[in-house]
Amino acid sequence: MRQILAAAVVADIHTIDFLISEFIERHVRPNHRRPGYAEWILSTNVLPEWRGRDARTITPREVIGLLDKIVARGRSVLANRTAGLLGQLFKFGIHRAIVESSPVQLLMRPGGREKPRQRVLRDQELVAFLRDPRACTRFERLARVITLLLLTGQRRGELVRAKWQHIDFTAATWLIPAENAKNGRETMVPLSAWAVREFEALKRSAKKSPWVLPTADREPGSVRPVHPQQLTTSLSRCAARFRRVGIAAFTLHDLRRTCRTGLARLGIEPHIAERVLGHTQPRLAATYDVYGYADEKRAA
Repeated sequence: MRQILAAAVVADIHTIDFLISEFIERHVRPNHRRPGYAEWILSTNVLPEWRGRDARTITPREVIGLLDKIVARGRSVLANRTAGLLGQLFKFGIHRAIVESSPVQLLMRPGGREKPRQRVLRDQELVAFLRDPRACTRFERLARVITLLLLTGQRRGELVRAKWQHIDFTAATWLIPAENAKNGRETMVPLSAWAVREFEALKRSAKKSPWVLPTADREPGSVRPVHPQQLTTSLSRCAARFRRVGIAAFTLHDLRRTCRTGLARLGIEPHIAERVLGHTQPRLAATYDVYGYADEKRAA
């Protein structure tokens, strides 16, 4: 991703290419919690559309056209995220004297109002997957990723950013550092024996990589983790396989909701279940209750 953006830097400081490269380097990487996601949106949805353009000539109508194309692909949420990022991009451009005004003049979200998802995998669906994960996914690593997200209730991005130094096989724990966590807080995830086995299998396939989920590119200097979107794309490509065994379409984040719902069915107290998922506690509770709940989380 960085190579793509580095290649975009050109002599003319008014091009959209230069604006994006400056925005990524000076604003996104220092300030965004998930800079890789912002870089991915700009490099795959914005640059291909306007590459080489003078950013000062981009019109509000062209912004709407770009967002409409994303909506037409069935990616309404992505359209909303792209719209928000474009607004930040051009505000940054005004601040840096690259553009004089912003063409982002939206009065509503291009993808419409986002409804909270309610998808939870049913017991029959879980049985169908866990009976033969490879039959559903074809690829062993994706099967193990899905299983781990079910077993731990953690986020896709947190697993992608995990390194082997964070996994303690003896203590059966997974440390999510503050810089890897969505809420910016360090989290210790207790691992069941099953989850440990999944990590052990991933370690064998990762070979000498420091990352739990490295890219397939083994060229020197290119060692890096897979992009979270790659996992989502891989899952969508397996939709037909899942349907054949009776599993309706789902997202990786739906696994997290499935885990949380299952904890509730088991009678786990809400404040423990929320800690299992790494959710931020209410301010007052977080201030006065600093107990780690490690044993309770492991039991849950």
